[in-house]
Amino acid sequence: MGQFAQETRVVKVAENQWQGELHAGWRIGTVPNGGYVLSIAGRVLSEALPHKDPLAVNAFYLAPTQLGPIHCELEILREGGSTSHACVKMYQQDELKVQVTAAYTDLDRLQGPSWSAAKRPLYAPWEECMAGGSSKIEFRERVDLRLALGGEVFASREPSGRAEFGGWIRHKDGSDPDLISLLMFADAFPPPAFDIVGLVGWVPTIELTVQLRAKPAPGLLQVRLLSRHLDRGVVEADGEYWDSEGKLVAISRQTAKVRLPRD
Repeated sequence: MGQFAQETRVVKVAENQWQGELHAGWRIGTVPNGGYVLSIAGRVLSEALPHKDPLAVNAFYLAPTQLGPIHCELEILREGGSTSHACVKMYQQDELKVQVTAAYTDLDRLQGPSWSAAKRPLYAPWEECMAGGSSKIEFRERVDLRLALGGEVFASREPSGRAEFGGWIRHKDGSDPDLISLLMFADAFPPPAFDIVGLVGWVPTIELTVQLRAKPAPGLLQVRLLSRHLDRGVVEADGEYWDSEGKLVAISRQTAKVRLPRD
């Protein structure tokens, strides 16, 4: 069992009540990464619902979490023939920290047409790309990423205004990705807003939606994350995720606030 699987484990403690633990190694500053927190809710849903694969998962981050136990309350909204819907509320010290709503299905049974207007980008291979973001962030103890596009802002500290990062990502311990880890990887790349305003301030997540399309093959994940609009401090980030076989396995959209230091 890889480190991610161990540190997102949950235990059922009562009817519709589950307990998880937020571990060190996953923090951005003092706060556990939002995708990591979401993965614990994803684990609850996979264990509780008759359909085991996340299809669409949405989280609102109401307050910062911290290391330690996190209590999860499950509400099943509907169990259908091919899709189940449910809600998970995540508490620490009796305070609601995160609320998650999700649809789960069996991805192996999906049928229908396929089409895409966005081609998979061509990036330099992993070994030719620069390490992405700050190596001093605790989160980098668990996640390893390389930037093929946009990494210049970390070297020069001068934003280009393109607001797009592209490259590769994997578990630091070499574990292969799975569906639940895609929820974490969807919040793992640096915010594209850094390439607009520079490496200053903080970009906290308000809301994150991840849509899963297929189970990832073993190996590296290829990621493209970009922003198109920054309006009065609010920015979106759209992500696309391909597995090692070139298959689109997830897409994401995140709403965040850009908070600059005061003069």
